[in-house]
Amino acid sequence: MIRRSMLSGLLLVSAVLLNACSTGSYFWQATTGHLRVLGAAENIDEVLLRPDLSGKLRTQLQYVQEIREFSVVQLGLPDNRSYRTYADLNRAYAVWNVVASQPDSLTLETWCFPLIGCISYKGFYSESRAAALADDLRKQGLDVAVLGVPAYSTLGFTPDPVLNTFVNYPAGELARLVFHELAHQMVYIADDTMFNESFATAVEELGVIAWLAQPGREVLKAQYEIFDSRRNAFRLMLARARDDLEQIYENSNRLDTPQVLRLKEQRFKQLLVDYDALKESWGGWAGYDRFMAEDLNNAKLGVSGLYTQYVPAFKALHNLCDQSFQRFYTATEMLGEFSREQRETLLTELEHREPLSFGFKCL
Repeated sequence: MIRRSMLSGLLLVSAVLLNACSTGSYFWQATTGHLRVLGAAENIDEVLLRPDLSGKLRTQLQYVQEIREFSVVQLGLPDNRSYRTYADLNRAYAVWNVVASQPDSLTLETWCFPLIGCISYKGFYSESRAAALADDLRKQGLDVAVLGVPAYSTLGFTPDPVLNTFVNYPAGELARLVFHELAHQMVYIADDTMFNESFATAVEELGVIAWLAQPGREVLKAQYEIFDSRRNAFRLMLARARDDLEQIYENSNRLDTPQVLRLKEQRFKQLLVDYDALKESWGGWAGYDRFMAEDLNNAKLGVSGLYTQYVPAFKALHNLCDQSFQRFYTATEMLGEFSREQRETLLTELEHREPLSFGFKCL
């Protein structure tokens, strides 16, 4: 029942965050980069036997094992070798994604490849290679952002390991990430990054609530709720900025280019002011400082919307399916069979609790 949209195992092994490229250098860095990740992976059970293992890492890997078991038994996510091994990459991120947009648009540029289709980012195992592409795109007049990514999915074609880049996350965040990446193994639709990421985000959010609701997780739940409330406030702030910028760009036919760019600059300055006020309400907690300090432009705001745009709709679908994860996954795959325009219509109807078009229903 799982739709993998014609993705081949060979292509995914040589892909960065589901990317591929016709050029030899890109293909080579993707292939060798991923193989190095796999080569560094060790079975978590064996890692836990090491007498010199730090107490922190031991606790986190034990959390991973609990999260992984829960993902199979309670969420119906794939029971395979993914997230049953651990790899220390000796770097801060697994890969670096490059995203770009026009200076007067939040719509991300796309790269299109055989089998995978079109996606809204291009990933590298080397930060310097990502920076080089970003520089080239900036010379073309685009808004560009380079984003460090702690984890990626190969859709189950290779056993994705737990990485040092995220293993020390708070337990709730660790659960979110594992659930998110495993959700990509359940359903993946070619040419629709927003659909795929929103679905996986819905699964992670529903899953972590269920995981933290178990007895004995009260402290972890309280810690998670503090962080999650801050994340939601931050996302709302970014969403308001995106809405305002969309209005500016939609009216660009009535304004000359200097006016549009001036209004854009003013809105980004206001975004920084809004963030300072948000930080103050958090008592100075600075968890999003780096996001706000680097490449704050259309591209970064555009990619921030990819992960959340349809999350309310997918959660509504989960409820429509009587909160059965298996029925929810099947219904999501059915959504993927529709055209992009029909999917968008159905997701909008789901979010607003409207009657569903095209005879769609949860089976």
